[in-house]
Amino acid sequence: MEKFRIPSNLARMIYRFEDFELDQARFELRRGGETLPTEPQVLSLLLLLAANHDRLVSKDEIIEKIWDGRAISDSALSSRIKSARKLLNDDGRAQRLIRTIHGVGFRFALAPDIQLANTPLAVVTEVMEAPPEPTPAAPVSGGKPAIAVLPFRLIGIAGEYAPLADALPHELITSLSRLRWLFVIARGSTFRFRSSEPDVRNIGEVLGVGYVLSGAVEIRGSRLQVTVELAETKNGGVLWGEQYAGEVGDVHEFREQIVSAIVSELDVHIPLNEARLARTLPATSLDAWASYHLGLNHMFRFTQKDNEIAQGLFQQALERAPDFTRAHAGMSFTRFQNAFLHYVPDTDAEIAGARAAAENAMACDPMDPFANLVMGRTHWIEKDLDGSYHWLDRAVSLNPNYAQAVYLRALSQTMSGRGAEGEQDVDLAIRLSPLDPLHYAMLSTRGLTHLLRDHHEDATLWAERAVRTPGAHVHITVIAGMARKLAGDDEAAARWIELARKRDPDISVDGFFRAFPFNDPIQRSKIESALKSLGL
Repeated sequence: MEKFRIPSNLARMIYRFEDFELDQARFELRRGGETLPTEPQVLSLLLLLAANHDRLVSKDEIIEKIWDGRAISDSALSSRIKSARKLLNDDGRAQRLIRTIHGVGFRFALAPDIQLANTPLAVVTEVMEAPPEPTPAAPVSGGKPAIAVLPFRLIGIAGEYAPLADALPHELITSLSRLRWLFVIARGSTFRFRSSEPDVRNIGEVLGVGYVLSGAVEIRGSRLQVTVELAETKNGGVLWGEQYAGEVGDVHEFREQIVSAIVSELDVHIPLNEARLARTLPATSLDAWASYHLGLNHMFRFTQKDNEIAQGLFQQALERAPDFTRAHAGMSFTRFQNAFLHYVPDTDAEIAGARAAAENAMACDPMDPFANLVMGRTHWIEKDLDGSYHWLDRAVSLNPNYAQAVYLRALSQTMSGRGAEGEQDVDLAIRLSPLDPLHYAMLSTRGLTHLLRDHHEDATLWAERAVRTPGAHVHITVIAGMARKLAGDDEAAARWIELARKRDPDISVDGFFRAFPFNDPIQRSKIESALKSLGL
């Protein structure tokens, strides 16, 4: 008899469906806990079909995997299929579990629950080689965050829109892969986990991910509803969830909007959770990625103390990983912030430091959107708005859902006197990331786009919304005062400037233009006149 084996590098999967368990590690089929006597070739065939339940398995593939590509008769294959069906109380007429696609191949009709077996691999000698599976990864414990995007569930009769349940997560995988800080598991692995109630802890163990994104697609008459949920695999808790609804007739535009919105939300929620996890660790045990995410969290608080803490954490990350692109970019961001908010006397040194760190980030990975963003910011604070626009536009090209880059491109346009273009971009940024750490800056930029076109009431509305948003720094308060002044409300304008002086007694016209180098002479003159009339 020919000897077959299970390779030791195979994942130890258990496929559960109805009351059956197909155990790859033990190489056995169980029903109700009882082992069913099974021929090795039949069991290998069942494993092949169950492992690839998300697709059709061709006859040629079955022959290649089960018979090593040797020539066999159709009756031999039919005999094994018949035996497999009999084991599962199925037959060729019902095809409840194993369906025949005539002339092409076969498909497993159910999506089994997949779990990782705790049992060591059995030593088997007279078995057919089982279908290949990815080696189970260790659960994520530090390093770059990893996510699995599962196929979405279909609720109700979706008809011609049924492919959306696979198309949406497929597009999400593609879009999320543009986030250089996130490791995204490929569709070939994640789409094997089709279940109405996915076990996120188990998926995390099998795929070695810290996060799972699942969802559902439902058609109700002319309305399409998509529900998504982000879960942490360590404890199974839900970090974020949302529902999106639209008209079925607008499905293509709606699909783009959903993908953009979800990617932008994950770009906020996962780093926040990574920072939360990092805070639970002793400082000495933080790896480079944990230090980076914790630094990011402090950086976006926009205080001098937090900025210093962020710099220290980015430096710690670079000591552990000198070629860490995002830590270099974070360092550039904090050096920029020192100059922008005048945290240190020598702003020229901070500007030079921001440029050097941005260049280091670009040298490590020129395709990283964050690296391109900080390069654009250094050109901005060097008063080179054209150069700034180039790099920010490149960051958006690398990741069209990067709300912060879209917002900064809008501000670059606005400072160059192109308020209408800036308004379009900043509106997009606000839609992409309504909970962004830079949301206050987006609102303030929206106010500037109105202010430069003499829409003073609208400018005031947006500028004051910005001041009341978490993270708003002293320059945002100055912009609110300027908007009130140009709207003719001197009393309210004076109150905002008084508040700004309490935060920074050294605010001045020169300091404002150092941070915001408007280069349109007419707009610059209007702003300068308003600020001077307020006593700056």
